[in-house]
Amino acid sequence: MASPLMNIQQIMRFLPHRYPFLLVDKILELTPGSNIVGCKNVTVNEPFFTGHFPSFPVMPGVLIIEAMAQTGGIFAMESLNIKASDDPDTKMFFMSIDKARFRKPVLPGDTLIMTLKLINQRRDIWKFHGRAEVDGTLVSEAEMMASIGKG
Repeated sequence: MASPLMNIQQIMRFLPHRYPFLLVDKILELTPGSNIVGCKNVTVNEPFFTGHFPSFPVMPGVLIIEAMAQTGGIFAMESLNIKASDDPDTKMFFMSIDKARFRKPVLPGDTLIMTLKLINQRRDIWKFHGRAEVDGTLVSEAEMMASIGKG
């Protein structure tokens, strides 16, 4: 596998999220104005697995969506050349989610690959179609909107 386009240290310059809520480990591809591909290595040590579900650990769907949203946030911030580390007041705010579907569970040991394609961007509003896959199999998809603003 080729080296990542962004590693975790670079990602943390774009996002304000930190453990345990930083859900993107690396960026594999980024095509300005088009799409981004991010990766989350899901381990049994994730704090949410202690309660979801102890006898059959499954990554919560809402966190899969959050991982996709964070990947989209990196895309938007990179597109605008805004780093959270340089401009801590500028943030990406989740606005809406539509057409969310969950197809298969995400389990410890899985590598979640998130591909987001830009549908539309007007002023500070970004709309994406996101797909999350494990081993090439679709596990979740959704359309998401977010806004960049001061917070």
